[in-house]
Amino acid sequence: MLERKFYNVLLEWKNKKKQSCLLVKGARQIGKTYIIDLFGRENYKSYIYINFIENPQAKDIFEGELSAEEIYKRISLVMPESKFNEKNTLIFLDEIQECPNARTALKFLALDDRFDVIASGSLLGIRYKEVTSIPVGYEEQIEMHSLDFEEFLWAMGYDKEKIAVLREYFDKKEKVPDAINEKMLALLREYMAIGGMPAVVETFVNTHHFGEVHKIQQMILDSYYDDISKYATNTEKPKVKNAYLSIPKQLSKENKKFQFSIVENKATARKYENSIEWLRDAGFIKMCYNVSTPDFPLNAYEKDNQYKIYSSDIGILVAMYGFDMKKAIIDNTIKGNVKGGIYENLVIDILSKSGHKPSYYRNTDGSLEIEFLITVDAKVVPIEVKANNNSTISLNRLLEKDDIPFGYKLISGNIGINDKKIVMPLYMAMFI
Repeated sequence: MLERKFYNVLLEWKNKKKQSCLLVKGARQIGKTYIIDLFGRENYKSYIYINFIENPQAKDIFEGELSAEEIYKRISLVMPESKFNEKNTLIFLDEIQECPNARTALKFLALDDRFDVIASGSLLGIRYKEVTSIPVGYEEQIEMHSLDFEEFLWAMGYDKEKIAVLREYFDKKEKVPDAINEKMLALLREYMAIGGMPAVVETFVNTHHFGEVHKIQQMILDSYYDDISKYATNTEKPKVKNAYLSIPKQLSKENKKFQFSIVENKATARKYENSIEWLRDAGFIKMCYNVSTPDFPLNAYEKDNQYKIYSSDIGILVAMYGFDMKKAIIDNTIKGNVKGGIYENLVIDILSKSGHKPSYYRNTDGSLEIEFLITVDAKVVPIEVKANNNSTISLNRLLEKDDIPFGYKLISGNIGINDKKIVMPLYMAMFI
């Protein structure tokens, strides 16, 4: 059984909620159903599970009057074995994107407040237009991700005490013993090849077979393509798929800015902008915007027409390059611009799952570029990613600004400090 941090997020919601339902968003196959189901069974006297794909007839529960009383009455008709214990019942509405009326009903279930309600689904960002009335103020939205690197370490048998020791090196900025550092960098490369999709991680833990891992990743990619075929409009389907398939090429360029000409010769932003929005709303990608100036607040300076696109799971990106890329990553023989792109995707994977929303900075003539900028205590902190321990001219220049307190250089090496520049091994991005 994979341990997930999201379980504690659910516990926190349960303990503090007041007239609100929880809406859990996230891409397909990241483990939403599993962890919510486990939470419901372990924390409530009564647990009612409704899946609108497995049981399409359950949509009838939300036809007609949407008062809480009527909904509970209809649940008892469709599921006569269900039991309602006031203040000790969880109703889990899974794949709620298939029943827009159920999303509307969350307001009335929240106001009633006798029973806890969690809704979850994939492609919620795609299908929100079908909802008659979004229950603003009555649903708390939380995004769930695939396993982060720390959760991957747990799955590989590294307990929280061992990770706490690593955290001490990060906090004290002391050099990690070489043997430990090399082992952690090797585990990070395994995480790059495997990623955080629960079925993929579980397969690797049970078999340690990269071929079996790749098969599961290909199945996930096929399910993504099926989603595009099923849910994108007829005019958008080929554009969405082509934009998604272009990501490995986009990240293999020296300038990682997304270029529509890579998707299709002479393509324009106007033609493909809806396709990019579709991929973002489906949870397939993460977008990172260029800012006009590296100042706080970063989102005030984002350039809407300049962005980089990354896979929302590093293992899925590596699978898109083909099976041989796994060996190159594990053996640490990958070279060139593609190496930089994959390592950038690794870092934004880790940062995003820690709650950051990174931007990047590239000036107009391209003479200064920083891979990522984040905000810490209302200050901008630059992060430069170096798969090797190369020079950091751009980071050095940016650290000359008085209002930037420090910056990170992430490398396949060890810890070191040079004035405001903090050099860290790549895996320590999980502590930022």
